[in-house]
Amino acid sequence: MARATCALCGRQADTEDTPLTWATSVEGGRKLLYCDSCARENVRGIEGKLDAVYW
Repeated sequence: MARATCALCGRQADTEDTPLTWATSVEGGRKLLYCDSCARENVRGIEGKLDAVYW
């Protein structure tokens, strides 16, 4: 299984499991993962359910 990779910065998880601190989003029918740093920086857009292009 591949490691989880952040859709914004490309950071990879340390383990094969997705860390609990990472955010998950579905955009355009695709499941995207965001690391804790990117999720924290863009929490308003995530909570507003905006696609990443609007962050």
